[in-house]
Amino acid sequence: MTRQPIGGCLSAGLFFLCSLGAQAADIDVKTRPGPGLSTMIRFSGPFRQGDAEAMRELLARLEGQSKAAPGAPLATVELSSLGGDLNEGLKVGYLFRDYNVATVVRKRDICLSACALAFLGGTSSHGETNEPSERTRSHRLEIGAKLGFHAFYLNPNSAQAPTADDPTQGRRQGFIEARAATTAVMLYAADLGIDPRFVASMMTKPQDEFAYTNTNEEFLTLKVCPIGLDRPAIDPAEQALNICNHSTGWTNPAKPEQVRAMTARQAKRYMLENIQQNMSSLKVNGALSDQLASYPVMRSERAIDKLYADLRAAGVRLPEIVGPVFEVSGYRSGGGEAQCFVSLSLEDPNKYAVAIRRPTKWSHPNWAAPRDCRGLYLHDKTAVINPRP
Repeated sequence: MTRQPIGGCLSAGLFFLCSLGAQAADIDVKTRPGPGLSTMIRFSGPFRQGDAEAMRELLARLEGQSKAAPGAPLATVELSSLGGDLNEGLKVGYLFRDYNVATVVRKRDICLSACALAFLGGTSSHGETNEPSERTRSHRLEIGAKLGFHAFYLNPNSAQAPTADDPTQGRRQGFIEARAATTAVMLYAADLGIDPRFVASMMTKPQDEFAYTNTNEEFLTLKVCPIGLDRPAIDPAEQALNICNHSTGWTNPAKPEQVRAMTARQAKRYMLENIQQNMSSLKVNGALSDQLASYPVMRSERAIDKLYADLRAAGVRLPEIVGPVFEVSGYRSGGGEAQCFVSLSLEDPNKYAVAIRRPTKWSHPNWAAPRDCRGLYLHDKTAVINPRP
């Protein structure tokens, strides 16, 4: 293990919460890079001027020494910091994105302000095209950790801070710096695909008030994956309801009385009969078309299973049956009614399948769950999944 202290003083202008008397941040490289080994880096302490450049030099060395597996991050950075220099936090976040560095906050750690913004830069892959839209985000939070955001504020020790000699000039300089910082944060949010409404909410909070990442909706908005999240202690039917409401964007959400449990056999028969009634809207030709037109096929369980599997293989967007099946009704689509069908595994909270039956076709849901933490959709959006200690 190697340790590299990174130092420098706080910028003269804007910063996030940190102790002015604290020591410079440390970077601890926990594992050596090489074939089959992942590099774990621990960043602790306040963000100060020069930290981003030190991190850049380290990541450049790691990139030259090892080749990450396809889709894997170059390294994973554990973050533990009360904040610090705003600009350094944004720079470090961009480095995490550009070098494919995943981020994590451990259960007993705290990551606030500038640290929280840097955390959101965590990335595990840019895809083959290396386009920003192709990148795979990777920022994880262990349940029990603290991730908090708040509005930046002026360093009272800044040379440009208001003074008795020239308070007007100090206020003018403060306004200029605040405007520049707001622009930088908004641009950062846009570059990382962060919902601008979250940034606006963060900016309007009092400087001493933190917005902690606690609810399911906050995890989803910031695209943060939880580590150690338990399955919700609710009935599978209610879990299916939450999945469907998430999948339709929580516009006119359905209610518990609109959920109907079905056996796998009932579900397959029901869906195939619906497709029979809407054959003209499906581009199914040849033998599959003939099978669909043959009503006697519904009398054989084996024939139903085969036809269902064949239709899915042909591209008809029917859900994979992985466990109990639920139909959730009452949604609207294109001026007509739509139903959501969910089959969920009772063993793996991240394993379930969703399909939407619209008036004339079957389709994927409007909103897809995060690839690496699909279990978030089992929880109500307002559920507190990371309670504050």
